[in-house]
Amino acid sequence: MNRRGMILFVLAFGGAGFGAATWYVNRPAASGNTEPVAPEIAETLIRSYSPVLGPKDAPVTIVEFFDPACEACRAFHPVVKDIMAQHGNLVRVVIRYTPFHGEGSEEAIRVLEAARMQGVFEPVLEAVLREQPKWAAHGAPEPGLIIRIAAAAGLDAEAAQAQMLAPQTVGVLNQDRADVEAVGIRQTPTFFVNGKSLDPFGEAELRRLVAAEVAELQS
Repeated sequence: MNRRGMILFVLAFGGAGFGAATWYVNRPAASGNTEPVAPEIAETLIRSYSPVLGPKDAPVTIVEFFDPACEACRAFHPVVKDIMAQHGNLVRVVIRYTPFHGEGSEEAIRVLEAARMQGVFEPVLEAVLREQPKWAAHGAPEPGLIIRIAAAAGLDAEAAQAQMLAPQTVGVLNQDRADVEAVGIRQTPTFFVNGKSLDPFGEAELRRLVAAEVAELQS
């Protein structure tokens, strides 16, 4: 393939990837039912260590099975933030790690866990997602790039080196992997709202179900 052909291929491939992520966020809501999951599954949706965005005691809980290297997760992040802003202190988001993209995903999760230990989870999460196109080269992540991005957002990189390998971090990864398998997660992001699954779902369906749970509280 000549140089001009290679450039056109790369541009077309990148545009297709962006278009796919945009479609995933904005696709029409499906008409499937949103039913509570079985009790044995509900018990595995949230762990005491799981990172929480928003008020910890909010009555409406969105559980997001999330891969930091997932383009659709990155595309959905502003949607989730907008939903939280719309409903104020009534909605929280619980993050469950889902390392479907190999070494890059796992390294990013370890960095996020170090950030959680240091009390800078949210700014590091924002930076990791914002810079995802730079570090999430699936299958060939650039060594050290994610932690440098996190350090620019407030992470103590020196302390993080030990925290990323700590037994606590390994335990979180192992438990989340087990829960992903138990719940039957096959793609990211996957959402549950107060124990009700959205499968299939779209942005409109997620907004609708959260609004319905908030309205039920206020009725």
